This record gives sequence, structure tokens and C-alpha cells, in this order.
Amino acid sequence: MKLYMSPRAPSPRRVGIFLAEKGLSDLAAVNIELVTVSIAAGAHKQADYLAKSPLAKVPALELDDGRVLTETRAICSYLEGLHPEPNLMGRGFDEHAFIEMADRRIELYLLMGIAMCIRHTHPGLAPLEQPQFPEFGASQGQKMRDVARWLDGELARQPYVAGPRFTVADITAFCALEFARGLMKFVPGDEGMPHLQAYLDCWQERPSARVK
Repeated sequence: MKLYMSPRAPSPRRVGIFLAEKGLSDLAAVNIELVTVSIAAGAHKQADYLAKSPLAKVPALELDDGRVLTETRAICSYLEGLHPEPNLMGRGFDEHAFIEMADRRIELYLLMGIAMCIRHTHPGLAPLEQPQFPEFGASQGQKMRDVARWLDGELARQPYVAGPRFTVADITAFCALEFARGLMKFVPGDEGMPHLQAYLDCWQERPSARVK
């Protein structure tokens, strides 16, 4: 298999951390070849990559039979199927559904808001987002803070995003909030979200947090 990744981008990072939490950082040992795709250089829009990922999205996982998975959650689901332990997506339909709900909430309402804010307000992202709409980006920055405050409340009553144990939803939350910290200068503790700040502080102790 070939795993197409781009350094420091949040969606590829989610897959990288997922692999690390699975104990699969040695990709060669699990028959995965890493291929770097530079978003900054526009490699994701070149014909050879578009043939694999028609919407120019990274990451992508090319299977041995030639099929390609191009959505982060789909890639993680496939890897979970190949390597079920440690379980990160739920045991049984009931837990699986609630973990998926938590993960989708973070992806759609937190990570997407952060991405839209950054892509439309940060000058360094202008080449990737034409035209930029700064007012829209600013509004998304406010909306993501509403979601972050909700998450702060959730973490006041449970240790992890989806409940009592670490799951894929925590990986999505960490990558989203790290993206916001770096390019939005978002620090939860400075904005009255102590539980979210404590959660992030604990995250920094996980070895997988060093995956970029």
C-alpha cells in the first residue's frame, strides 16, 4: 500500500497520529510506503496525483489492488479493520455509533470552522484559497469558539471527547486545536476554557503528539 501524506496539514496528521496510537509508526513493517505530497508546492493538483485523488485531497491510501481511499475517516476505518487493537473506533455498534458521532461533531463543527477561518484570513493560505473572504473567515473563527466552549463543557464531566476512553475523536480534536493554536493563536485557557486547556496539556504528554 502507499500512503500519500503532506507534512503539518491537519488531516494527514490525523492519520499519522492514528497510526502512532495503533503502534504502527514503522510503516514498512505493515506494508505501507509513505509518499510525501507537498500542498505548498501544488503537488496535490498535479495530474498524477489527481488520477488517484480527483478532488485533490490529502491524505490518500492506495491499496494493493489499485483502489484509493481519500477521506481521513475512511482511511482510519480501513486501518482499524486491518489492525483492530488497540481499538479506537468502538466495540460493537452501540459504542461505535457514539464515537462516530463525537468524531463527526469535532470534524464538521470544530475542525471545519478552524480551517475556514484560517484559509480565509491568513495571508499565507491565500494561494490555496482564491478568492479569500476575510469577513466569512472571521465569522468562522467566532463559531469555532462556540464549539470549543461546548467541548470545554463536555470535558468538565468526562476525560475524553467521546466519553471515558481515548478514541479517534480525540485525535481529531487534538489536530484541530493544534491547527488553531498555530495559525489562529487560539489558547483555550486564555479564553476561559480551563477544561479544554487541561485536556490539551495532558495530550502533550502522549508520544503521538510529536507526530507532525
